[in-house]
Amino acid sequence: MTPKLSTILKERGLTQTELATAAGIPQAAISRFDRSSQGAYANIIAIARALGVAVEDLFEIEEEA
Repeated sequence: MTPKLSTILKERGLTQTELATAAGIPQAAISRFDRSSQGAYANIIAIARALGVAVEDLFEIEEEA
């Protein structure tokens, strides 16, 4: 599972800092999530809500064969 946050931000013309402000969480938390798909669940929910997407939409699920 890899985060798609960078792609979503580019498509919307947003920066991590702008998203952090909209989500009400530190920019470092957004950066951490974007790099490794890790983060406090509350932060991931805040990111999804600020972007108006489902939590699942923040990830690219890689199916095992």
